[in-house]
Amino acid sequence: MRYRTVPKTGDRISEIGMGSSFMFNAGQKAGSAAIRRAFEGGINFYDMAAGSGKSFPICGEALKDVRRQVIYQIHFGADYSTGDYAKSYDPDAIRRTLDWQLATLHTDYIDYGFIHCLDAVSDWERYKKNGVLDLIWKMQEEGTVRHVGFSTHTPAVAHHVMDEVPLDLLMFSINPAFDYGRGRLAHGSADDRLDLYRRCEREQVGITVMKAFFAGQLLSEKTSPFGRALSQYQCIRYALDKPGVLSVLPGAQSMEEVEQLLVWGELSDAETDYSELAAFAPPALDGKCAYCNHCKPCPAGLDVGLINKYYDLALAGDGMAKDHYLNLEKTAADCVGCGHCDDVCPFHVPQSSRMQEIRTYFGR
Repeated sequence: MRYRTVPKTGDRISEIGMGSSFMFNAGQKAGSAAIRRAFEGGINFYDMAAGSGKSFPICGEALKDVRRQVIYQIHFGADYSTGDYAKSYDPDAIRRTLDWQLATLHTDYIDYGFIHCLDAVSDWERYKKNGVLDLIWKMQEEGTVRHVGFSTHTPAVAHHVMDEVPLDLLMFSINPAFDYGRGRLAHGSADDRLDLYRRCEREQVGITVMKAFFAGQLLSEKTSPFGRALSQYQCIRYALDKPGVLSVLPGAQSMEEVEQLLVWGELSDAETDYSELAAFAPPALDGKCAYCNHCKPCPAGLDVGLINKYYDLALAGDGMAKDHYLNLEKTAADCVGCGHCDDVCPFHVPQSSRMQEIRTYFGR
């Protein structure tokens, strides 16, 4: 398993986490065994906006003796008082659910306390007015909540919240369908969404990814909005290549599905390559680097995708991007203009001329 570091907290989290809909159909014994296998395979990050309250005792039993080695993302506003998931704005109900979650997970602290599912600014205002936001701050002061974040499907809401309060993590839905304007939750244009990812990178707000498979629709030719199936590994790589992204959180309902996730670190670039998406990309994205690394290997040894990413982040105002760029073993100045990347780029980026542009911008 590979890991990435949450910029503001220093936590190392697995590139593959465990998403909200895990194991509630598997039963206690089989589910706990599968979750334990996930942990032993290197998955240390668990989102607890579960589809059913059954997930909590399954996870709690599997991980109670290794609690200090795992990271829980727990949502203020996800209510399990009936046993099933429901969204709640009632601060008393939220507090009761939190107490139950902590007890069931055999813990006395929350790693990341999340304001849950902010899909409209009115949701945010409501959580502020009813005292739930104050509850998170109070629990953070007490040490019960260590870090704070929120979840949303809407770039405009994410910007609004980030303008108002300091945050450590954002949970956001990232997949090719949403980024390309397909699906009910595909809020914001492709550029709007990319601007959000770049802002998170710039302001060191880590992104954890939900709905990477578009509820499984991208994995089937029959349901994919592109009329062609992608693999789960293509979807995972697509999300992880976006600026600011730290971890992708698929759901799993069996040991077999966990094992499929655990091979992630062993896959070749060819097995995760998603460059075929260029055929479906909206015109606004044609000619823009997607950091897909389809141009590897560069004959001159450049990491063309990473060079592009640091350049785009610098243009977006990321003060650290220049330092990262200048610390690369090879920069745009090492481009020999052979045209390999121009010929193979599926998104039709004129990379050779762009390397000269980047060299001029950074001075090397």
